[in-house]
Amino acid sequence: MGMKMDDSTSIGAGDFKAKCLKLLDQVAETRQPLTITKHGKPVARLVPIEPKRPLFGALKGSVYYEGDIISPIDVEWDAAK
Repeated sequence: MGMKMDDSTSIGAGDFKAKCLKLLDQVAETRQPLTITKHGKPVARLVPIEPKRPLFGALKGSVYYEGDIISPIDVEWDAAK
């Protein structure tokens, strides 16, 4: 089935039923969604699942170092008197 998959690819529900397993593999491989139609109207969309990202390193770049926030500052606060 040499169907080129792109954002506008659609298939009738009957054809989808007959070729379901092959279409699942094709969507997984190409990462392109497939719209399933019934009587020419879209009723469902088959989309690839995002690959799982490893937990280790998932927050990399989300924390910023602003300097030493623990050491006392040079200004004395009124509350500390």
